[in-house]
Amino acid sequence: MSCSADAVKEKLLWNVKKEVKQIMEEAVTRKFVHEDSSHIIALCGVVEACLLHMLKRRAAGFLRTDKVAALFTKVGKTYAVAGDICKKVQELQQQVESRKHQPNGQEPLKRQGSTASKAPVLTPQAIKHIWVRTALIEKVLDKIVQYIVDNCSKYYEKEALLADPVCGPILASLLVGPCALEYTKLKTADHYWTDPSADELVQRHRIHGVHGRQDSPSKRPALGIQKRHSSGSTSEDRFAASAREYVESLHQNSRTHLLYGKNNVLVQPKDDLEAIPGYLSLHQSADSLTLKWTPNQLMNGTLGDSELEKSVYWDYALIVPLSQIVCIHCHQQPESRWTLVLVSQDGTQRPPLHFPQGGHLLAFLSCLENGLLPRGQLEPPLWSQQGKGKVFPKLRKRNSNKSVDLEEMPAEDTSTDYVFRIIYPGHKHDNSNSPFDVPSCCNCIHDRTPLKMLCESMKRQIVSRAFYGWLAYCRHLSTVRTHLSALVNHTIIPPDKPSSAAGGLTKEVWSKYQKDKKNYKELELLRRVYYGGVQHEIRKEVWPFLLGHYKFGMAKKEMDQVDEDIALRYQKVMAEWKACEVVVKQREKESHSATLAKFSSGSSIDSHVQRLIHRDSTISNDVFISVDEADAVERDSKAQDDPTFTVVSADTPAAAVEQQSVEFDSPDSGLPSSRNYSVASGILSSIDDGQSVSFEDGAEEETSTDLERTDPDTLHVQKAKSVVLQSQDSVSEEQLCSQVDYLMDVASVCAASYTIELLDTVALNLHRIDKDVQRCDRNYWYFTADNLEKLRNVMCSYVWEHLEVGYVQGMCDLLAPLMVILDNDQLAYSCFSHLMKRMSQNFPNGGAMDTHFANMRSLIQILDSELFELMHQNGDYTHFYFCYRWFLLDFKRELLYEDVFTVWEVIWAAKHISSEHFVLFIALALVEVYREIIRDNNMDFTDIIKFFNEMAEHHNAEEILRIARDLVYKVQTLIENK
Repeated sequence: MSCSADAVKEKLLWNVKKEVKQIMEEAVTRKFVHEDSSHIIALCGVVEACLLHMLKRRAAGFLRTDKVAALFTKVGKTYAVAGDICKKVQELQQQVESRKHQPNGQEPLKRQGSTASKAPVLTPQAIKHIWVRTALIEKVLDKIVQYIVDNCSKYYEKEALLADPVCGPILASLLVGPCALEYTKLKTADHYWTDPSADELVQRHRIHGVHGRQDSPSKRPALGIQKRHSSGSTSEDRFAASAREYVESLHQNSRTHLLYGKNNVLVQPKDDLEAIPGYLSLHQSADSLTLKWTPNQLMNGTLGDSELEKSVYWDYALIVPLSQIVCIHCHQQPESRWTLVLVSQDGTQRPPLHFPQGGHLLAFLSCLENGLLPRGQLEPPLWSQQGKGKVFPKLRKRNSNKSVDLEEMPAEDTSTDYVFRIIYPGHKHDNSNSPFDVPSCCNCIHDRTPLKMLCESMKRQIVSRAFYGWLAYCRHLSTVRTHLSALVNHTIIPPDKPSSAAGGLTKEVWSKYQKDKKNYKELELLRRVYYGGVQHEIRKEVWPFLLGHYKFGMAKKEMDQVDEDIALRYQKVMAEWKACEVVVKQREKESHSATLAKFSSGSSIDSHVQRLIHRDSTISNDVFISVDEADAVERDSKAQDDPTFTVVSADTPAAAVEQQSVEFDSPDSGLPSSRNYSVASGILSSIDDGQSVSFEDGAEEETSTDLERTDPDTLHVQKAKSVVLQSQDSVSEEQLCSQVDYLMDVASVCAASYTIELLDTVALNLHRIDKDVQRCDRNYWYFTADNLEKLRNVMCSYVWEHLEVGYVQGMCDLLAPLMVILDNDQLAYSCFSHLMKRMSQNFPNGGAMDTHFANMRSLIQILDSELFELMHQNGDYTHFYFCYRWFLLDFKRELLYEDVFTVWEVIWAAKHISSEHFVLFIALALVEVYREIIRDNNMDFTDIIKFFNEMAEHHNAEEILRIARDLVYKVQTLIENK
């Protein structure tokens, strides 16, 4: 019970820390925090949860529903600061209530010089947390919480968070920072662009993402309502303001001239919908002529701001640049209604516009003709008739004898069709080829040659576009095959053949395989793992096969032989590095003693201090130095000082070694001897002359060096090995002390085989391993003190075998899940060694990371060109450096622990089923899941790093794996269709 109670307290306190961090980051970035910021509401919510944790019923009030209000009221009786907050909250609540009951549109009259403040406009969330929010804005919340903590026995049970002697003061201390910030009511230009958290962005996308996508080819282009900022997100008020700006742009303004406007023009946006009335307008700017049609629902203001944003009518609105239109068809219906159809250059027709009865179509064509001048004109032109103005041209009819008759304008009840072309200078045809009469009498015979030529031209354009589209597609496929063919397996293995693999590798299937290993295909097992993962109960048995420790089809004897060989190898490695560790610790102890003695004597204290300061100032654990740089340092140091490896002989006593060091290196010189410079670690150390070896947190990354190490004698190795094995069993304290003493003796003998550089490297790696092991997944239940010791042993054993690379931060993250599943040192050691064959190339000494970034660029450029262009425009983060941690740790820190198991085993199986580079497709799937959020908020590089850091351990692993498999299949299909 106590464990669960402590977990609840830790969770509540962690939530407060998270929100305090968010609000402090906003304050640092923007120099202030707005009162309507979402971070304030989030912080108030988590603080209230802490205040309500195990609150006494007497303090909460028996009949009150608002327990926080009851608590503040009770505290306010004995604490004046809380009493002032109670008065202010009551005033705010009265103002909000009076505003709520006030009739719409009526405001109380005030004198211009009145100092009475306007009733504040509080959001529902602000009203919900009004008590804590008011105390926070008044900068007294920390004082009130501290008072409650000091008098917790009056208000809380003994197990409450605020009654805890540790957690209670921590909570009060956490609130000191937010209470010191400046909060403003001023609505700045970027007030609504306050960089909301990742959770808020995802929630907004879920709410408003239904009508958000406009990239479907079947949809009409959306309205060009563009954002004015490069980062952040839009709110409903901002979107509504943009919508209102669009509606206002339909009228006469300084930028465009309104040539024509008519309401109740019907448009049928889809075949299965009825015609919708809307406002038709013709706008002329300096260099273009644009036709717009907007549904009445967006014009008359019947929709609220939130409904306006989500309205489907935005998809039906029309914006047609007349520069794209070549033909206008006018059809007269029997009920004297006119229908106008616009035809584009590629032959596509826009939705028909149905005009009401009357001369509205003629008025529109007249305005259009005037708007086209002087650059263009209608062909044929409208006629001018005295007393009537513009009229339709008279239609010519032919009789059988080719004679020509001029007819009067058709009666209004006669159905008539007209076709007008929009032509520009340089493309003008002779009027003698027009199918209509010009306003003069002539007896020449006209034909429809221009219309026929137009149809032929449109046909050629359509065929040409189709051909060039096909050619571009073929070139695209060629590019895909060139750049992406190596990223996937060319053989497509379906999920449903021979049977469905959605259930994954279950216990029943695995038991069948163990009974009949010869006839059960390895590929079938891997296919099930790839499409459905592994059942948790059998992961300990399956993972060694997936990682290569065992081979599929091995007999039980063969597997036992493999385990025995690994056990012997692991024990040998353990004995070797533990013996070396004893030497390292002995040298450190001696150097500490010598340093203390030197300091106590007062000799060359200043020189040692300077050297310590120099060492600390040059150490940085966050910067990886390249191998080339380290080699350059090594060459320079050799050229200047001619360093030599110092090997301590077996018959040289420790005192002689110490004396040699003192003679070689003057203690007052302040400069380390050349032989004490550790090339592998890149650190100046004076071990032999008595300076302490104290590697700080920021030790630089060691690089590969030529280490000279003579193998220990077989006798000493066997003795050390027996000591190590014996130490793993339960022994008495006396036995353990004797074993340690013996190991010290063995190590002193073996010290003859170790160079100074080797000992420096081992000491540095052991220090780094110890630091990372202690903080590796410390909140996960598995990592107790004993299991952390096992983790350290496995990691030290691997690093001992790979000292040229050494330990790099992140290796413990890769080993930890293996320890959790396998729960066996020797098995984890073998599986980790196999895993690192691939993963070691992702660390700074390898070159796989740059290859991953290049492949990601190629993938997203081909599979999602729109998102690639967006990334390129917003600061150009197509280098994909934000994916670095994903590739380095195989998404271990991005997912929950249980999801990490599934993702890892799918990655291991994908090598044989779909792609050896499946991690690329998981990374691309992560981006694709949130592509709408990235696109809608115009995220730049900083935004996207912040977003994915906040979304860590909140991803839907099943959805990401499904999208990743689909992306692999998409690439395989593109390559297969040659």
